[in-house]
Amino acid sequence: MQLILEPVDNTRLVNLCGQLDEHLRLIERRLAVQIANRGNQFKVTGKPDDRDAAISVLEQLYEESAHTILDPQQIHLFLQKSGIEEQLKEDIQTDTSLEGEVAVLAGRSLIKPRGKNQHDYLTRVFSHDINFGIGPAGTGKTFLAVACAVQALERDQVRRIILTRPAVEAGESLGFLPGDLSQKIDPYLRPLYDALYEMLGFEKVSKYIERNVIEVAPLAFMRGRTLNESYIILDEAQNTTREQMKMFLTRIGFGSTAIVTGDITQIDLPGGRESGLKHAQKVLSKVKGISFTLFNSKDVVRHQLVQRIVDAYEKSESQTAKRQASSKATGRKK
Repeated sequence: MQLILEPVDNTRLVNLCGQLDEHLRLIERRLAVQIANRGNQFKVTGKPDDRDAAISVLEQLYEESAHTILDPQQIHLFLQKSGIEEQLKEDIQTDTSLEGEVAVLAGRSLIKPRGKNQHDYLTRVFSHDINFGIGPAGTGKTFLAVACAVQALERDQVRRIILTRPAVEAGESLGFLPGDLSQKIDPYLRPLYDALYEMLGFEKVSKYIERNVIEVAPLAFMRGRTLNESYIILDEAQNTTREQMKMFLTRIGFGSTAIVTGDITQIDLPGGRESGLKHAQKVLSKVKGISFTLFNSKDVVRHQLVQRIVDAYEKSESQTAKRQASSKATGRKK
């Protein structure tokens, strides 16, 4: 669709577009459109609703450019205050076409959901800024999260991918592992690397990591940061504390999407501390803009024995919980 901004004012047009058109690129990423311009003539392409939203933003920002020096932060704030992105996401949520097939094009892989929960998970990720995927191992939580991140990066919807997880595993201490800090942490992040290698290939992933387009770091390194225009994945979130989970969720900046994955049946926190993931599920389940998808053993896509193992453990834990409750009740009666 063509857009002509008037009156013609080269100073205002430069102000609108930003250095090297960085303001236009930012609007493109946030609203999933393509913008080309020559002078005061703009061509906007994309889905009709996205395109109309982008045109409205350009017109309003051009008005602003007459008396305000625009910068990327102001573009972020304008998009946030206008509510345009929220409206687009609500439209996605109510779009009946989502009942059909959903797929993710991640690098060289076309990834389709298996089963209703994976379908719902992807649909929610596309329409929410913060998403939780909770369930047993092998249900595709982390793999699908990485796939969505790769797709967003390759479509220029975000500038980088940040992968993180708490460095807590079965009571082991990082201090006793060989190597420097990076080498100590790498084994904990191996599942995330494996997913990236499968989708993008070893060379491309290595190049992205070298350029800091893909950042892999322990959760402790997130403190004090604000992560704009990023796709952020927190894996093994059941091993976060309440404080760590709050810290992570409050790192989210403009134009970012976060996915938190974990299995609350495999908590390795020392001293019986409450899992930040379990706490977040209770506290945030009704907060607008945050989605929760709960997986179960039927969603396991690994060897069929994995599903049976998960079922057996769930049955055993349920029986143990009932015995403990019965024992407490008997004790109170005495």
